[in-house]
Formats: sequence, C-alpha cells, structure tokens
Amino acid sequence: MTSFKMAALASLMLKSRAGVLVPGQTSLIDSVRFASKKAGGSSKNVGGKSPGRRYGFKKQDGNFVHAGNILATQRLMRYQPGAHVGMGTNKTLFALEDGYVRFTKEVYVPHPRSPEATQVITKLPKGVVLYKTFISVLPVKQEGKFKLVDMV
Repeated sequence: MTSFKMAALASLMLKSRAGVLVPGQTSLIDSVRFASKKAGGSSKNVGGKSPGRRYGFKKQDGNFVHAGNILATQRLMRYQPGAHVGMGTNKTLFALEDGYVRFTKEVYVPHPRSPEATQVITKLPKGVVLYKTFISVLPVKQEGKFKLVDMV
C-alpha cells in the first residue's frame, strides 16, 4: 500500500460522525457519507393463518361409518365412547367397526372413590341424576343373536 492510502485509512478510522478528530485532513476524507438508517433485514410474522381446530361431532346420529372413521373430536370429555367406539390419545372418538352411529343419553354413576365422585357429586344437590352422552356404533353384521327356544 502506498503511504497516501495508509494515511487515508488511518484518518478514516479516527474520524467521527461529529467532525474530524485529527486536524488537517484532506477533502477526500470529508466527502465520505454515512448511512442515515441502520441496515437490517425485513422480517414478517408469517404463519398463524391456519384455521382453528373445529371440535365437535363429525358424524350425525344414524350415519353409516366405516371402521376408523372419526366420530367426534373434543378437548374435554364431552362425549363418552360407547359400544364399538375407541378413544385416541387426544380424546378423539373413532369407529372400531362398520355400522350406524347412535347417540344416547344414559344415567352416569361414577365409581364411589373416583376423583369425579369426590369433586363433582359432593357439590350437586341431593337426588340429582347425572346424564352423559355416549356415542356407539351398531355394527352391520350382528354377532350371534339369541332366539327364544321353546322349552319341551
């Protein structure tokens, strides 16, 4: 490097935005412009535009379903699994066999020492009957039906 370039670099390092630190700089150094804004990348909040989860029952009462079809999605235990209905890890109810969907309301009696009995039943008034909605699948091929046999 030539001595002129070294002197220009040294003076550029010593120069501040407010003014010249070292007196007697050349006019070449005074013409250096500084950025008025910081250079930065642009970032956008992408994502979050997917629709929310749609909880609820997916099949109506009386609909025909195949094994593996989802019957209801839920966050809490709103629907209970009935006959030929399985429950996934996220409380999703699905059909275990081909058949027709049936919704029934049945009297629910929890086990006496269950947490539900100690937390819920004790706060209810005396004589109240609890009902829960059960989703069942009536299979197309019926398992062995019993017929009345005349006794001889």
